[in-house]
Formats: sequence, C-alpha cells, structure tokens
Amino acid sequence: MLIGYARVSTDDQDLRLQRAALKDAGCRRTFEEKVSGAKRDRPELGKMIEQLREEDTIVVTRLDRLARSTRDLLDIAERLKEVGAGLRSLAEPWADTTSPAGRMVLTVFAGIAEFERELIQQRTSSGRVAAKARGVRFGRPPKLTPDQIALGHRLVGEGTSVREAAKLLKCHHATLYRVLSGTSANF
Repeated sequence: MLIGYARVSTDDQDLRLQRAALKDAGCRRTFEEKVSGAKRDRPELGKMIEQLREEDTIVVTRLDRLARSTRDLLDIAERLKEVGAGLRSLAEPWADTTSPAGRMVLTVFAGIAEFERELIQQRTSSGRVAAKARGVRFGRPPKLTPDQIALGHRLVGEGTSVREAAKLLKCHHATLYRVLSGTSANF
C-alpha cells in the first residue's frame, strides 16, 4: 500500500499541495503534521512507522518533508527497511528505496544535500560576522534611545517610581528595570 507523509514547519503553512500530490500518486492514506523537520520527535511520523507493514511504501513530495539531515534520513530509511517497507519521493525520482540502485543513489544524494546545507550555514555565519564588523546590528531595535535611558536614570534618581518613569517614557516598566539594572536587553 502507498502511504503518504506530508509536513510543513509552521501552523501558518498549508498542506493542501502536498496532500493533493500524494493523493494523485495513489496514496490510500496520508499522515500529516505541522512541526519542524529538525525535530526528531514527530508524532505522526512515529505513528506512521509503527503501523507499516511489509511491502508498504512511504511516499513524500520531497525528501526534506521527511528528514533534514543525512543521518535522520538514513535512520528513517533503515527503520523502513527493518519493516520491509520502501520509501519514494515524488520530486526526487532517484530516491526510491524499493530498488538497490535507488538505495545507493539516495545515500549519495542525501550526503550531497547535507554538504550543501552545511556550506550555506558557513556562508551565512561568515556573512553575519562581516556584517557585525561593519557595524550592522541584529535583532530588534532598542525600545529606548540613549537620551530616554539618561532621562529614566535621572527620574528614578530623583525619586520617581520606575513604573511612573516608564509611563512618561512610554515603555513597559520591565524594560526600564532592565535598562536601569544594566542588562544589555534594551527592549
């Protein structure tokens, strides 16, 4: 039996395209979830694997819907093999573990995909370091300007309560407490 597995990373993403593609591929049942692929504990994936029988084939629209790393993909493929089930990707026709050639190609391509992701991470990290060296600031902009911080210190120093000073500065009192206590989180 062909069994589909569809996954998106966040609740605001939609499963409709994957669902339709899996149905068109002949999947009689589809397991769906909205959870990051980086998480190894995915309830629907676990439930699907537990219910597999020999000769079943898991179908995914793309391999990255199933696994985010070579190790994860190979672990899942090994679990399927133990049950006697196969794996097929619609977008990557070479990824078909029901044949020896498909298993070999899947292993090689999964390794290449992980290598590519690691290169992207390295380039992103290098880009961030270079941007920081140029003075680019990451994250949310500060809630309070240096002048507002100085005013907050002065007001509290003169006896105004932190809550009252925060109202005058139009910020939350917790923000002003953080600034006054010297923590770097100025938001």
